[in-house]
Amino acid sequence: MPIRSLPLDRAYQLIEPGPVVLLVTSRDGVPNVMTMSWHMMMEFTPPQIACIVSNGNHSFAALKRTKECVIAIPPARFAKKVVAIGNCSGADTDKFARFKLATQPAKKVAPPLLLDCFANLECRVIDTRMVSAYCLFVLEVVQAWIDPEREHAKTIHHQGWGKFAVDGRTITLPSDKA
Repeated sequence: MPIRSLPLDRAYQLIEPGPVVLLVTSRDGVPNVMTMSWHMMMEFTPPQIACIVSNGNHSFAALKRTKECVIAIPPARFAKKVVAIGNCSGADTDKFARFKLATQPAKKVAPPLLLDCFANLECRVIDTRMVSAYCLFVLEVVQAWIDPEREHAKTIHHQGWGKFAVDGRTITLPSDKA
């Protein structure tokens, strides 16, 4: 079977990164949350994450100004709420009230942890050199939290235009690292 050309606007669907997450920011004491899928791990120790937050998003100004956030990892069963959070703006919506998001104060950053998520990563921005050109922030995880009862929860992965995949079977292969 011959291969065929793929429209360039669909290329991102082939390499979309890890799980859809919720990015929690806080500005002047007012928290906000946005759905984010454009992120990647950069380093293990200390953990560093690169993420793209469009300058058209309400969260962009808060992250740029405060240089801190929480990355909350929701379970797959939270998918409809994650999409709904992403389909409205914190500029005109109190997403915490609208979506009944349970929170807890973070230990090292101002934005709160999201208790409906099975993991929360408190982060500080450590590099902004690519923000102006690409809206790319480099974060360092300064505190990590996991709900031990849900630590193996399935995650959702964005495939573009309203399509998502849910984590599948886990396999273990030999590795030099345990």
